[in-house]
Amino acid sequence: MSRVPGWLGKVGAGLSEMGERLDERRAEVAKEHAETAPEPPAAIPEPPEPAPVPVTIARDRPDPALAVPWGVRVAAEAGWRLLILAGTVWVLMRVISAVQLVVLAFVAALLITALLQPTVSRLIRYGFPRGVATALTAILGFVVMGLIGWFVTWQVMANIDNLSNQVQNGVDDLRNWLLKGPFHVTEKQINQIAKNLREAIGANTDQITSAGLEGVQVIVEALTGILLTVFSTLFLLYDGPRIWQWALKLVPAAARPAMAGAGPRAWRTLTAYVRGTVIVAFIDAVCIGIGIYFLGVPMAVPLAVFIFLFSFIPLVGAVASGALAVVVALVTQGVFTALMTLAVVLAVQQIEGHILQPFILGRAVRVHPLAVVLSVAAGGMIAGIGGAVVAVPLVAVLNSVVSYLKSYSQEPGRGATAVSSMPADPEPSDEAP
Repeated sequence: MSRVPGWLGKVGAGLSEMGERLDERRAEVAKEHAETAPEPPAAIPEPPEPAPVPVTIARDRPDPALAVPWGVRVAAEAGWRLLILAGTVWVLMRVISAVQLVVLAFVAALLITALLQPTVSRLIRYGFPRGVATALTAILGFVVMGLIGWFVTWQVMANIDNLSNQVQNGVDDLRNWLLKGPFHVTEKQINQIAKNLREAIGANTDQITSAGLEGVQVIVEALTGILLTVFSTLFLLYDGPRIWQWALKLVPAAARPAMAGAGPRAWRTLTAYVRGTVIVAFIDAVCIGIGIYFLGVPMAVPLAVFIFLFSFIPLVGAVASGALAVVVALVTQGVFTALMTLAVVLAVQQIEGHILQPFILGRAVRVHPLAVVLSVAAGGMIAGIGGAVVAVPLVAVLNSVVSYLKSYSQEPGRGATAVSSMPADPEPSDEAP
């Protein structure tokens, strides 16, 4: 047991010596490494802080649109919209001018349909088929119109010779009255006026001839327009409700319920206008015709028919037809008869304006007189006599449509209800063509 500790002591001493040597070696290696290692780089100095720059706060500039005054902005917004509307109206008028004959024929067919359609509805209620009712009404209506035209032509042709003699006698009487009257007109002055008239006619012979040739073209266009009017009237009388339903499909779905309500009201306004105008024109023609007949004015019946036809042009037509009757009375019967004819015409027109029109037409087609004058003038400038005839009913229809659409838009929730309750394929009615 004494040998074991001694052996262990030697082993421990050897291990301790080896550890010391290893420590010395590590120290030498560390020293050598420290001598050969590069020096650490010098620390990079941080840049100095920049000096504070004085900050100037600029005011924010407003939006250019906000800088424009409110009135100018409103005027600009309204201005470009008015320009677009004016361009649309100009294009529409150009299109209408290009197909003026077709448009006038269709409008005339609408007016005739408004006059004859109640008869078709009444015959249908009596049990007639729609085709038979349409045929009977159209034949009766056009036969009556043709007979009126034939009667006027026959009266004019039968009395043209007598009228020429009366006109010549009237011209001679007027010449004698000028010579002996208070105006002190000499015979030389009258002869000079006659000479100037003859020279003017001779100088404008070519223009008169060309006007005659243009008259042939006018006759052809008139016949074409009459045929278009007849066919359009037949189809509107027979198939008017379906045509109206088809026209509704061209309107956007959101606006369709409103237009579906405005259409029948516009048609009732047009029907009331045509009926009332026919009744008023008939009363005017009968009263003035009877008056000029008892005054001895020649061709009283044709003049009454002319008064009836011209009465469809509001204001202007009554003045023109009355002036024609006064001129015929002047050149055939003298100044006194002409003055009496003028009194009859003025009396009938006063009764028409203050009693007949308010009582017969009523509020359905009430249009301000200024609107009547402007619309007749504009229609005459655009499309002549035909435009003057259709101007007032067009304004009356537009007035009723705009009034209905305005009241329709002011009722909340009505549009949605109308859309949901509107049938997909409504049954045609006789209210609108």
